Amino acid sequence: MKTILLFLTLPLLLAAAAAQQSGDPCQALKEKQQRVESTLRDWPNLTRYREADAKLGSATEESRVVFLGDSITENWNLSDSFPGKPYVNRGISGQTTPQILLRFRQDVIALKPAVVVILAGTNDIAENTGPTTLEAIEDNLTSMVELAQKNRIRVVLASVLPVERYPWHQEIRPIEKIQTLNGWMKQYAGRVGVEFLDYYTAMADQKSGLKGGLGEDGVHPNRAGYAIMADLAVKAIATAEGKKK
Repeated sequence: MKTILLFLTLPLLLAAAAAQQSGDPCQALKEKQQRVESTLRDWPNLTRYREADAKLGSATEESRVVFLGDSITENWNLSDSFPGKPYVNRGISGQTTPQILLRFRQDVIALKPAVVVILAGTNDIAENTGPTTLEAIEDNLTSMVELAQKNRIRVVLASVLPVERYPWHQEIRPIEKIQTLNGWMKQYAGRVGVEFLDYYTAMADQKSGLKGGLGEDGVHPNRAGYAIMADLAVKAIATAEGKKK
């Protein structure tokens, strides 16, 4: 318990140090404290989409697709990329696979989609909720796939996007871990009969980072990046929809 509290309060100490160099130290520290307190109350952030899920859950849409993930998903304007499609965005910035798994029933299963597109894992590698192993990430993704299949939801398992450095954790060297995790995803998807969506190959530069024209911070796609992702997602969703449940 002491370890958990230390991990959750450490950002406050870091924020206090950073705040000394900012124009409004009290406000910066207050905002950081509010985020930490919110995480303590609702670690998987189930409240984020609870009301929206309740409204959607009452209606059946045979071609509904849920996009599940972190900030890369949350920032994606699905109505712009897929006009007229009943696609639902369930991304939450900063989340890791254990957090996403905890809200899988509420944010995916309860909505009864035809397909779920899972894009997760980069924040685990970035150690957003502490150090973890690739095996633990794989276990969480496996659980999501098994839950979907058990509930007759077709799965598109998307690769982690290329990253050379995380701006918020510069000390982490993610390239090898991302490539290893993506290799496992491809192999696993083929073994259990789900669709593997390879964003990585189309978006990586020669240094195995995100191509400069596809993002601004080396992690999050811009409009051009999302355009590439949308084209790939359309094909993957169509293939997934054609598979037997």
